[in-house]
Amino acid sequence: HYSGLEEAVYRNIQACKELAQTTRTAYGPNGMNKMVINHLEKLFVTNDAATILRELEVQHPAAKMLVMASHMQEQEVGDGTNFVLVFAGVLLELAEDLLRMGLSVSEAMKWCSEYLLLAAQVIEGYEKACKKALEILPDLVCCSAKNLRDVEEVASLLHTSVMSKQYGNEQFLAKLIAQACVSILPDSGHFNVDNIRVCKIVGAGISASSVLHGMVFKKETEGDVTSVKDAKIAVYSCPFDGMITETKGTVLIKNAEELMNFSKGEENLMDLQVKAIADSGANVVVTGGKVADMALHYANKYNLMLVRLNSKWDLRRLCKTVGATALPRLTPPTLEEMGHCDSVYLSEVGDTQVVVFKHEKEDGAISTILIRGSTDNLMDDIERAVDDGVNTFKVLTRDKRLVPGGGATEIELAKQITSYGETCPGLDQYAIKKFAEAFEAIPRALAENSGVKANEVISKLYAVHQEGNKNVGFDIEAEAAAVKDMLEAGVLDTYLGKSWGIKLATNAAVTVLRVDQIIMAKPAGGPKPPSGKKDWDEDQND
Repeated sequence: HYSGLEEAVYRNIQACKELAQTTRTAYGPNGMNKMVINHLEKLFVTNDAATILRELEVQHPAAKMLVMASHMQEQEVGDGTNFVLVFAGVLLELAEDLLRMGLSVSEAMKWCSEYLLLAAQVIEGYEKACKKALEILPDLVCCSAKNLRDVEEVASLLHTSVMSKQYGNEQFLAKLIAQACVSILPDSGHFNVDNIRVCKIVGAGISASSVLHGMVFKKETEGDVTSVKDAKIAVYSCPFDGMITETKGTVLIKNAEELMNFSKGEENLMDLQVKAIADSGANVVVTGGKVADMALHYANKYNLMLVRLNSKWDLRRLCKTVGATALPRLTPPTLEEMGHCDSVYLSEVGDTQVVVFKHEKEDGAISTILIRGSTDNLMDDIERAVDDGVNTFKVLTRDKRLVPGGGATEIELAKQITSYGETCPGLDQYAIKKFAEAFEAIPRALAENSGVKANEVISKLYAVHQEGNKNVGFDIEAEAAAVKDMLEAGVLDTYLGKSWGIKLATNAAVTVLRVDQIIMAKPAGGPKPPSGKKDWDEDQND
């Protein structure tokens, strides 16, 4: 005798479980890739949970709560989205077991009050356990980043986040990301993720990827000048062309001389405009629109390097990098409006022409990671690994603490929260113990995705942690169910990433458990108008 209320909650939990199961098999370095085809029929081959969720277009409102928690983790930390999803899914799965155990058929008459009381106790137990987990977490910190300007040290700290996306290439990629991040870390310590750009060029292999200080655009220069040292840059958001009148004008030309004078006047005007830009001291012109042939001729005449950027975002980033102001009309720039950088030059990477704006200044500089690869899908996946690495560096600039990875932190939390649950009186203790059990899902997912018996791994981890070895986690490189010290192996997670993940996953699970009805606004029902002839209601005999 299930009630409608109970069934609604179980349906919500089922939708969330299915979503979590989708990304669970993609967890960890040995996780499987997913082929996602979005609404525009674009293909993504990745094991990055953030990308999978972004392109999936989840319809179920309860499952959307988990997606929102995952997106929040992406915004706050930039990594650990899969952790949030897997953990929240298991919390809901275990909550369902508690709810089913607590409601017996004989009590169906008082189902409403009984069920609501039980759900409230599960929620309260989960919230208590979450609070306890966040209290325990600072004690599990195994080390801290010492010097964020040391490339070797930073590379070792980025290994884990890069390894989960690009297992096998993590050492090379972590070093590239470390070089890019350290080179632009300002003295103030305020690191901006947007200052690390990625430029993908097909060809060669991953090992041919490199770091360039400055901005790189897959463009060719418009004019004859291909290299400028000590560049003074004028940036225009308008086309590099003569002024066009807003209204149409009619010119009556009576003879050949008037025709010659008419075109000469236009040429003189263009000449004066370009000469004024050159006289202001600018030697590079960047435009956001088309370049007219006549304007190009005069740019070559006055030795101006001409670069055209179609994207307004690229134009804005370039302005930010070189300290320029984008001008809406072809007026000569003042010294304040001009941008500066050490050199601008045309280079060739593979068979692709690129324009490089090289910038050596410390604060506010931009670094570009040039990614090479055989296919676009492969380079997209490397770009996602780079994004995770850069975000991990940003988290370390905010909080340098690190906790052991490989399921070590989760097993220690599970052990301590289980002990805490046994000290709690009342029905809350069952929910607290289930919360502790949910942490086992992380090492379990790592073991299953590595093709190892999960129960054997978890029992070994518990045995080692009972002896007081907090830093021991699952060894994914061993062929059997083996464990090793994660601090020695260099498998480390950020403290902030883990604490936010636990917080957001618990909030999402509790929110879903609080929902008893989903009310969707849809057009009202009623009979549809008959489709057929226009004059269906007229007399057939007429």
